[in-house]
Amino acid sequence: VGNSSVLICSPKPNMTMATWKINPKAGGPCSLGYRADQNKTDRTNCSESINWKFRPDQDPTLEIQQVGRAHEGSYTCEVVVAEGNFHTSYYLTVLVPPRLTLYCDDQGNPVCKAAAGKPAAQISWVLENNSTPKEEGHDDGTVTVLSKFTAYSTNGTTCIVSHLAGNWSKSIAC
Repeated sequence: VGNSSVLICSPKPNMTMATWKINPKAGGPCSLGYRADQNKTDRTNCSESINWKFRPDQDPTLEIQQVGRAHEGSYTCEVVVAEGNFHTSYYLTVLVPPRLTLYCDDQGNPVCKAAAGKPAAQISWVLENNSTPKEEGHDDGTVTVLSKFTAYSTNGTTCIVSHLAGNWSKSIAC
């Protein structure tokens, strides 16, 4: 989320047409097209964040700026030359880093929360304990993971959150 994504569509010599067909999981489809005989580009229902990275007559690579969850879905490029049509397909999966919080519950136990990540984060503790993380799924496809540290007599502990988008840690004394 928030980064730029580049999807490569290899140009062919004497390309007559290039088309990107985009079917996001949310929202309607969109397309970008280029016709060499008219040196013309066309866009249908695509947001301004989706565009050619370079001049499509030279390189039909696609760039998505400020990637969001709405961009997740299938992307297919078709290049037309005299020898035939060539397709390149991608499925874009958007990673959402969780929001990490660490607090003390009413019994004085440290509680680590990795909120609204995609996919679900993994939570561990510097000192092992017998905690079983609880997961809560959300309608937007993100997951919140909650883990409570249940060891006895601790002066402080550290929660470690591991995720495909990065790793984080926080420490607390309850």
